[in-house]
Amino acid sequence: MCDKCGCGQTEKNFEEQVREVIESVRPALQDHGGDVELISTDDKNNVNVRLQGACKGCPGAKMTMKMGIERILKEKVPQVNTVTAVD
Repeated sequence: MCDKCGCGQTEKNFEEQVREVIESVRPALQDHGGDVELISTDDKNNVNVRLQGACKGCPGAKMTMKMGIERILKEKVPQVNTVTAVD
């Protein structure tokens, strides 16, 4: 049961929350020929993702990471420390 409101739902762990947000941003990237994959999270709330398709190697990939994926993740899951793109 949720400790915050007693709604009867179980709270999602950090990785589940991150995965849910990643899944929500994927369609926007896929519309442009790209994609993102969650690779891992750690006990310090760092997130590693892999950019795929048109996003991989794109000159705008750094901006997509910082102003898109990282911003949305930190907004939706405030515990996120860092978001890093890995190969």
